[in-house]
Amino acid sequence: MLNQRQFALKKIRCPSGSDAVKEAMREVEAYRRFKHPNIIRILDSAVIQDPDGDGKIVYLFLPLYKRGNLQDVINANAAENTKIPEKQILRWFKGTCEAVRAMHTYRAPVSGPSSQTRAAHSTHTREDEEDELFPHPEGDADDGYSYGGGGGRSNNTATVPLVTKSRLDEGDVVFDGDEEAGGSIDHGRAGATGEAVPYAHRDLKPGNIMLADDGVTPILMDFGSCLKARIPIQNRSQALLQQDIAGEHSTMAYRAPELFDVKTGVALDEKVDIWSLGCVLFALAYSHSPFENMQTTEQGGSIAMAVLNARYKHPASPYSDGFKSLIDSMLKVNPQDRPNIHQVLEATTRLLRA
Repeated sequence: MLNQRQFALKKIRCPSGSDAVKEAMREVEAYRRFKHPNIIRILDSAVIQDPDGDGKIVYLFLPLYKRGNLQDVINANAAENTKIPEKQILRWFKGTCEAVRAMHTYRAPVSGPSSQTRAAHSTHTREDEEDELFPHPEGDADDGYSYGGGGGRSNNTATVPLVTKSRLDEGDVVFDGDEEAGGSIDHGRAGATGEAVPYAHRDLKPGNIMLADDGVTPILMDFGSCLKARIPIQNRSQALLQQDIAGEHSTMAYRAPELFDVKTGVALDEKVDIWSLGCVLFALAYSHSPFENMQTTEQGGSIAMAVLNARYKHPASPYSDGFKSLIDSMLKVNPQDRPNIHQVLEATTRLLRA
């Protein structure tokens, strides 16, 4: 390339008859939806027929972050038996929380209603119910399709993520939340916003937080687990469905307790991410999740039981009491006892100013 920039090309092989293509494109669409400096910007993507098999191949064209992710930082410090300074941890954590806030406070674009898309949802199966929880694109030609990146349209494309579908037909539902808000998507153009449609990442962990080349800016990635945050659980079938989804998409050591044992008569919400953020902050300080210690990994202990009982301890460390209290506030078994993302950011800012 003329400017010698390097990029990452992610290749996903999708066997014939599986939902792998749809799942990969859900991630692509999530990148397009959440435009924020702390959320990874996808440059392009394509789906092609696998020349060596019956399935397809999904390519994701992404920025390359040479510093790796926060798990790499944790591993390096653990190997050298060093601690990351508290202020540095808090700066990375604050940027991560700002990305999460963009998801938790998302407001759907407003446009005209689409009768075609409503008709498409007239009948539902258990598989349909699961699918509707995730954002997904329309259409798939045999020769593949591409989502073009919008490079050159804005002076700040280096920081603001943008993905647009090459052609968007009137009435397309690209995300499940679009229909409920009343219509089509405004691909990167300013416009009116409708009702709040909070989304949860559902797999927040150090390995999904890249570090920009400046060494300061955290970049949230891997949105394959992303879905609408507020999900009422009305019966046992829905509860088991949510447990299955969490088991497949949410890393156990960072998974909220309500996702291990989903109850009926309750509603899941964005507080699942707050728990995970508490685990992330703990891991940045102590090199492992609060529920991924020697007892659970080497002595046959159960991570699930440790999570369900919030059984963890702060190792001896130089970190402040306020820092530890912030972690503890997020690791409450009852979601209603956890702070929301605004309160987490306020507490983080206070610690940075102290």
